Amino acid sequence: MIRFKDTDRILIISTLLLVVLGVVMVYSTSYVVAMKRFGDEYFFVKKHLTYALAGVVMMIVASRLPYEFYRKMAYPILILAALFLICIYIPGIGFTAGGARRWIRLGPLAFQPSEPAKLAVIFFLAYSLAAKREMIKTFSPGFLPNVIIPGVIVGLIMFETDLGTSLALAAIVFLMNFVAGVRKRYLFGSLAILGVGLWFVVHNFSYMMNRILIFLDPWKDPEGKGFQMVQSFLAFGSGGISGVGLGEGRQKLFFLPEAHTDFILSVIGEELGLIGVGGVIAFFVLFLVCGIKVALKARDLHGQYLALGLTFMVVMQAAMNMAVVMGLLPPKGLPLPFISYGGTALMVNMIAVGVLLNIYIRENEA
Repeated sequence: MIRFKDTDRILIISTLLLVVLGVVMVYSTSYVVAMKRFGDEYFFVKKHLTYALAGVVMMIVASRLPYEFYRKMAYPILILAALFLICIYIPGIGFTAGGARRWIRLGPLAFQPSEPAKLAVIFFLAYSLAAKREMIKTFSPGFLPNVIIPGVIVGLIMFETDLGTSLALAAIVFLMNFVAGVRKRYLFGSLAILGVGLWFVVHNFSYMMNRILIFLDPWKDPEGKGFQMVQSFLAFGSGGISGVGLGEGRQKLFFLPEAHTDFILSVIGEELGLIGVGGVIAFFVLFLVCGIKVALKARDLHGQYLALGLTFMVVMQAAMNMAVVMGLLPPKGLPLPFISYGGTALMVNMIAVGVLLNIYIRENEA
């Protein structure tokens, strides 16, 4: 049984093991593609290792920075996040990659602003929900600001046609408000409005509708739009219990598109089998347990909401990614936290771990 005094160590160990697995699997899934595209089989893993090391540094810094800082800076961080999302549409700053305009470039740095925007919304909600705890069941001061303000960020992300991230963030907003005690009729009413908006988006962007139709029957077009899902199923099926062996998978050999990003769990299933996938799930379950324990023992309401929001952010995205690659949800373009290739998402998640550690440290100092 996990004792609370072990929570920080278990949180660190589970996070670092997932990061190490990510580095190994990014190399395993990308070396053939990297050699063909760039003439360097280590192209992707070198960049990912750099992101991982930077993420560890950020985790350490965040663990030393008192989490009360985010209460004071909630609004400035939120405004900055919104400005970055708007900058995507400024020529020379925003740019398109992989067919989607979701990145901005500032000098030599390029990043996806929707990732830090998730942190900004959680910082804001943790501050606002705690500050309005006496009015939380009221409609105007207690409910509206805590839905409309995050809703602006969700809308900006959805406008990028990044449906996966916007839905994940909307779910975090719903859960944090629910835990804080907002009236259920307000929350489920907002869900109905979101559903109408989602219906409008899906029916006005044909590629989203195609994703849903292919999700319902990927075998209808196994060599076209359903190709990625079919190859993911074949990868899991080939792996069996123990897998075909690390590095021995075949689906990454130009069968499973971009296997080092969103569908990296499929290759883990093929090469490490059910045992490997079960291990990944177990580490995320440990992360969830530790995050909840940190929240329950936090020294104040702000720390509790902050810990829960950050835990929801990581675990929910992991669950959604797993559901997608296993055919339980339509493809959404969400990476697997700590494991998938990608610098912005990895560093944001490492910052989240650092903040959780600081909440734990501050509680034990009290």
